[in-house]
Amino acid sequence: METVSIRNPGMTWDIAANIHFPPGFDAARRYPAVISNHPIGSCKEQTAGNVYGAALAEAGFVVIVPDASFQGASGGSPRWIEDAEQRVRDYRDVIDYLQRLPYVDPQRIGILGICGGGGYSIKTTIIDKRIKALVSITGVNFGRLFREGFSGFNPVGTLEAMAAQRTTENAGGEQRVDVFLPESVQAGETAGITDIDVLEATDYYRNRNPQSNSGTRMLFSHAASNIAWDAFAFAETLLTQPMMVVFGDKPGGFGAYRDGMEIYGRAASKDKHLVVVEGWSHYDLYDKPEPVGIALAKVIPFLKERL
Repeated sequence: METVSIRNPGMTWDIAANIHFPPGFDAARRYPAVISNHPIGSCKEQTAGNVYGAALAEAGFVVIVPDASFQGASGGSPRWIEDAEQRVRDYRDVIDYLQRLPYVDPQRIGILGICGGGGYSIKTTIIDKRIKALVSITGVNFGRLFREGFSGFNPVGTLEAMAAQRTTENAGGEQRVDVFLPESVQAGETAGITDIDVLEATDYYRNRNPQSNSGTRMLFSHAASNIAWDAFAFAETLLTQPMMVVFGDKPGGFGAYRDGMEIYGRAASKDKHLVVVEGWSHYDLYDKPEPVGIALAKVIPFLKERL
């Protein structure tokens, strides 16, 4: 594995990324490549890298796993901005970088994203036809989620609060940084949280794979654009590339089940595949060997055939 810094023309900060290489890597060859994109609040060392990135590299792909701008080891200030359109720009900047690597075939690039990274990867595929195949792992449309649960089903009120907070910060007041998760599963249960996605996210980020670069937080005043954003806009006409959508059949509050069904039905692609992993949940697909194995048994042949 190699860690790289990416700064294309027009960028004012670096994107940090890990590149995972296939066994017996030969720099004189040209390989198919996959961008593996981490969830909201995550980082390149977690599921996108140490699970899916590692497995795809072992299967013969060059895999690049970037940290989001303003997060992890990537640059950008202020910190902890979660901006859906910036994520799409990040991924396209990473494609630019991949196409310049002498050991990557610029015509064989795919994209895979997990959770919010899945929704961001879908939107990137809609607008960037350099992507030849798409995989969404328990993907979530962050715009839809923000308009609903993340805003308490009060998107207009949330926009007004964001405007007031931005005014406060412009006048020198303290930033508001929202932490997505409770400190522990027990703390969440004590607070009355029952949603499977919130509790299992807490277990994953606090217990199963804690990472110092994984923020699980967001700068509130800079998140307004997400509320008016839609990962699936124009999918009926513009999402034409081969696509595989993977999610578990135990639905939770983040909505991967409903979003997966929606994008599968709406996408214009004639080469699209639905993988419902029975008996498993959103966060099981992050790192649990059995459901991840079921997913990869479908994903790897799909990407090999199309890339």
